[in-house]
Order: sequence, then C-alpha cells, then structure tokens
Amino acid sequence: MEKTHTTGGAAAHAEEHSFDKKAIWRTFWILLIITVVELALAILEFETGFPPKFLLNGVFAILTLAKAFYIIAEFMHLRHEIKNMIMTIALPALLFIWFVIAFLYDGDSYKKLRNRYDPYHKESTQPKKAPEGKETQQPGELH
Repeated sequence: MEKTHTTGGAAAHAEEHSFDKKAIWRTFWILLIITVVELALAILEFETGFPPKFLLNGVFAILTLAKAFYIIAEFMHLRHEIKNMIMTIALPALLFIWFVIAFLYDGDSYKKLRNRYDPYHKESTQPKKAPEGKETQQPGELH
C-alpha cells in the first residue's frame, strides 16, 4: 500500500475552527462603552433631573438595540451568515418589538377610556367631603 502524505491536516483543522480574538475584544469594548454611557446617563438623570425622562428612555432604547445587535452578531455568529439566514432571525425579532409597542399602546388607550367612562373610577378618584360639623382626621394624627 502506498502511503499518501496530506499537507496541513492538523493545521487546516485548527485554522478552520480558530476564532478572532481581535473581534471578540472589539465587541467587548463596544459593549462596555455602551453600558458605561447608559450608566452615566442614568446617574446624571438621577442626580440632576437632566435630560428629561422621555428623551432618556429613547436614548436607552437605541443603545439597548445597539448592544443587542452586537451580541447577536458576534455571539450567535450571525455576522458571518448569509443574508437570508440573518433575515430569518431578525424579522421575527422586529415583529416581537412591534407587538410589544402595539400592546402597550392599546393598554394605555384602554386605561384612558376606562378612566373616562367608568363611574366607579370617577367616584373613587374624587376627594371625599366630610359631613358638615365634623372635622376630618389628617393622615398621621392620633384619634
């Protein structure tokens, strides 16, 4: 029998499954920077009240989506997949985000309509008047 010598058997196998340490460190630093910015904005808002809460929530949503992109791209290895595979995973995720927004909007609309038309809610939110001649007890007072 003739022995054949294959070149690069173990080396080719090791190169096939190697990972790029530079890409992992780049992803680590990007995620760290985004997290530190989020933390700094939260502390700034807590201490000073600036920026406004609605603006801060929008910035947090954008930064969170950026972090999700990097996590999915690197750790789920989608960055190196074909476009159809990426869309197969990304579109249902976007639909899930749309569902959450739609349900929150619908729930808020229901809450507003319920508060407007529910007579019990109107009655329970109005301050109760004390009968004439009787003084009302203030919260925290002893009998």
